[in-house]
Amino acid sequence: MAKLSIKVYDMNAKEVDTLELNQDLFGVEYNEPVIHEVVVAENANARQGTKSTLSVSEVRGHHKKPYAQKHTGNARHGNTKAPQYKGGGKVHSINPRDFSKKVNKQKKYLAFVSALSQKFNQNEITVVDEIKLTDVKTKVIADMLKAFKFDRKTIIVLDTNDEKVLKASANIPFLATTTADLLSTYEVVANKNVVFTKSAIKKLEEARI
Repeated sequence: MAKLSIKVYDMNAKEVDTLELNQDLFGVEYNEPVIHEVVVAENANARQGTKSTLSVSEVRGHHKKPYAQKHTGNARHGNTKAPQYKGGGKVHSINPRDFSKKVNKQKKYLAFVSALSQKFNQNEITVVDEIKLTDVKTKVIADMLKAFKFDRKTIIVLDTNDEKVLKASANIPFLATTTADLLSTYEVVANKNVVFTKSAIKKLEEARI
């Protein structure tokens, strides 16, 4: 099996090195059904499920008729807790519920490496030697993205949290940042470009293999 390698760039998009990639992470066959299942589960598990409204029986108040059934000229009403009244209950009330879905570890791993491998095959993975900022400047990150001609959803993957990079990236609408150990299948699929630092690739291999 041929070895996988990728070019390594600096922040100005100039090639500085090459890096050998692990076949178990970046050379796996594409499996769309498993990726779909895991992404749906990740999104479902992120839902809080805390929406809550009151039904007619749960609204505080009495059940007395507001006025007589007949001879008033008004429409018939049973009580003021009915849905047509202000402050009344909802017809189909929403109650808190658990949206979470369970997926076994093997499927999660397969979906993750399959998504990464597909990104690699589509040339949508970029490796940067390092991303270092002396000051918190959005312009530095924006210039880097401009050098690579990235103008669609992009995620930067670091080896560890870097407050300067996080703050400098926060003002760019289509850019997200994360660390190698927290990168999810959904983030890989949802972003057009995945930018790793060289050290993040090594951290990813240590964490996932």
